[in-house]
Amino acid sequence: MKPSQPARKRGFSLIETVIAIGVLAVLLTGFMIVFAPAAAGVRKAINVQEADRLATTLEQELVTFRTGDQGVNGFGKAFTWIKESNVANNALMIYQYRGSLIKSPRTTDQTPEPVTAQEMNDPNMQPGKGYAVRTMVRRKSDPKFLEDLKAVEGSVYVVKCTQLVFSGGELKPGTIGQIKDPKPPNADSATPDLYPEAVIAFAAEFHALPTRSPDYLTGAQFNTKFPNLKTPVFTRNLAVRR
Repeated sequence: MKPSQPARKRGFSLIETVIAIGVLAVLLTGFMIVFAPAAAGVRKAINVQEADRLATTLEQELVTFRTGDQGVNGFGKAFTWIKESNVANNALMIYQYRGSLIKSPRTTDQTPEPVTAQEMNDPNMQPGKGYAVRTMVRRKSDPKFLEDLKAVEGSVYVVKCTQLVFSGGELKPGTIGQIKDPKPPNADSATPDLYPEAVIAFAAEFHALPTRSPDYLTGAQFNTKFPNLKTPVFTRNLAVRR
């Protein structure tokens, strides 16, 4: 009697393998069709949230009068900042930086002191305990902008503002560098006191800068490229009130 031989294990045939790959491809295709729009929606939502945060911060800062600001009140500050925002040295810089929760606020404007990268090595320097990230708007000529650059997180944006005036029954961009009576014949308003309305409507163009390097942002290279910034990341129509 011959000993029985163990049955050979049967593998997948070529046809079965091809069918399995085909089924997997169909499943992956269906997954991508469903998942890709959802992922795009998430990215869009993040971008919209970022835009809302930047626009809201700009509106609030324009009417927040701080020690050392030009003018005598928040409206005067907004008037000047909007009017002069297309001059490179007075450009409006908006960014996020690490503000200290431990140190006393700066006496000049009561904003938090920046937390530098070296200070982040302190084990006690934890988010919410040692520092908090806050969004700030400063003019490029403000010395505190240079201080904050040591603690910046993320991108730095520059904002160009243009007043909106009525033309043909619609609000349209006025003259860059000027604030006028928004109603025809659009008489020039040289100072906030001469501006006849309670609200300044303006278009704010937000441009993402290629670097946050202090050498670039405070040097001649920025001043040269600033006038040529023509394609903003986004534009918002905003307004400030007396």
